[in-house]
Amino acid sequence: MTISEWAKILPGVELGEGAQVESFVILGQPPRGHDPGDLPTVIGQNALIRSHTVIYAGNRIGCDFQTGHGVVIREHNTIGDHVSVGTGTVIEHHVIIGDRVRIHSQAFIPEYSVLEDGSWIGPNVVLTNALHPLCPKAKACLKGAIVKRGAKIGANATILPDVVIGEGALVGAGAVVTQDVPPYCVVIGNPARVIKRVEELDCPYHLIGHPYGPEPPQP
Repeated sequence: MTISEWAKILPGVELGEGAQVESFVILGQPPRGHDPGDLPTVIGQNALIRSHTVIYAGNRIGCDFQTGHGVVIREHNTIGDHVSVGTGTVIEHHVIIGDRVRIHSQAFIPEYSVLEDGSWIGPNVVLTNALHPLCPKAKACLKGAIVKRGAKIGANATILPDVVIGEGALVGAGAVVTQDVPPYCVVIGNPARVIKRVEELDCPYHLIGHPYGPEPPQP
């Protein structure tokens, strides 16, 4: 285990073997209304937590977790194994992230979002969860998006609240998704619309016949 002398590890944090914690990292930051050590924070073995990352207390994170620089992860999240979170990304509280999820730089994942196993979130993607911002009852009906297993969301896409991105689906770069995306479909545009099936995609560089296979992947 390697921990920089400039990192701050607060009470209640459990780090697995092989962890690397770089300078100016804060682990176990208590949320408002809590003292250091009130909420246990568990981070599995072989984590790589790069400089200026802040992980709040009350998170349970699996093995082989890594962050870029300046990541913020709020409290009460469940994060699986082999998850990567890119530089400058913010993950709010009460988020569920499965195994082998890749979140690229500058993404925003709000509270009550669900990212299932193997999903992929491109850079500058914004998920939302407030149906009517500034409504007096806005916090009573926060509903994050659900990104199903193996779904991929391209750069700069925006996903509206309570939307389900179907298993294996592909959201094109810059799309604004206002309604559910069927499994293994490709959507583009604003508002996003289905243009084809994932298995119809071809590699423009002829390196492979079909980037995601001729048929939907089997479990």
